[in-house]
Amino acid sequence: MSIIVKFFMAPDDTSAALTLPTGPGRACESLSFGNFDPEEAVVEWESLLAGGSFEELVEAGEPRIVAGEDNGGCVVFAISPGLSTALADAEHPRLRDLAASWVQLLAEEGEIIDTEIDDAIMGDLAALVSSARRQRQGVYCWVA
Repeated sequence: MSIIVKFFMAPDDTSAALTLPTGPGRACESLSFGNFDPEEAVVEWESLLAGGSFEELVEAGEPRIVAGEDNGGCVVFAISPGLSTALADAEHPRLRDLAASWVQLLAEEGEIIDTEIDDAIMGDLAALVSSARRQRQGVYCWVA
C-alpha cells in the first residue's frame, strides 16, 4: 500500500476542497504520513476515543467527503466534530492508549504499524486539532 496522507487546517469546506488537485500547500499547517487508510482510521479512532460503533459512524456519513471521489483517486474529507473534540480534549496518556488500541486493531486485521509511529500520529494530530480550534478552523485530510 502506498498512500500519501496529509491532515491540514482550513477555514471551511470550500477552502479545503481547493486542495484536491495537489494537496495542501505550504500556506496550510499540515501533517504528512503514509501507508494507512485514513478514512477507516478516523472512524476507528472516533469509535475508540469518543464512543459509538464503527458501523454507526459509517452509517452517519463519516468521514464526510468534501472533494473528490472515493474510488482510488485523490479525496479530501473532514475530521468530524466528535473526533476533533475528543482529540483536543485527550491528555497524553489517553492518546497513548488510543494508539495502542489502534495498533492492536490493525494487527487483528493483519496490518502492522509501529507503536512509536502511531503515538506520533495521535499526538501530532491532537496538537493540530487544538491549533485549528484556537484559530476557528477545521481539520481535513487529503489522500492520494
